[in-house]
Amino acid sequence: MTQRDPFRYFKTSSEIIRLAVMLYIRFPLSLRNVEDLLHECGIEVSHETLRYWWNRFGPMFATEIRRRRVGAMRSSRWRWHLEEVFVKINGKTHYLWRAVDQEGEVLESYITKSRDTPAALKFLRKLVRRHRPPEGIVTDHLRTYGAAMKELRASHHETEGRWINNRAENSHQPFRRRERAILRFRQMRCLQKFASVHASIHNHFNLERGLSSRTISKLNSDAALAEWRGLCAG
Repeated sequence: MTQRDPFRYFKTSSEIIRLAVMLYIRFPLSLRNVEDLLHECGIEVSHETLRYWWNRFGPMFATEIRRRRVGAMRSSRWRWHLEEVFVKINGKTHYLWRAVDQEGEVLESYITKSRDTPAALKFLRKLVRRHRPPEGIVTDHLRTYGAAMKELRASHHETEGRWINNRAENSHQPFRRRERAILRFRQMRCLQKFASVHASIHNHFNLERGLSSRTISKLNSDAALAEWRGLCAG
């Protein structure tokens, strides 16, 4: 069955839409920053149009990235790193639960209003349902994880430590930079949507440059860009 072209009713080319969405999500830029950058390239697009593009095509691109990476995510069952961060929404504290694997791949992002055992249990069930149980789980000293894993009968997989969970703590930095650029969030569902899309696109362009030479890094970057340009092609 032929896939329908999602860009068929848009006058702007799909290449420009993909470029605009990538700039907004991948880099710490606001909508008006992206508008100015495109203006320098001779592309006149308002920031409200950019907002519409991101809301419409961002989740679509993220879904296709996840679908294409399903086969490569089998290694993510080796070890997970779990961590939660505080996020302010209209002055109220919410919690962003995130799970990354041993290679820094963001597996799941989930927003809750509390940091108790039911919230951790819901997050872990969603994580296990999508990726199946891992061989080991690394957490900080939050007792909520232990209680949730005990209910899931997976407490023997848990490892606690202050420094061994740096993989998860460092994975928050790209999201924090994006949060500052867009002046935080105003709705919980907007935060959930952006966190999920940002995680998928960050995984796509996360090349770990420090582990390879410049030549290999450039080849990997070109391959990632070429795959990005082919997302949601009709």
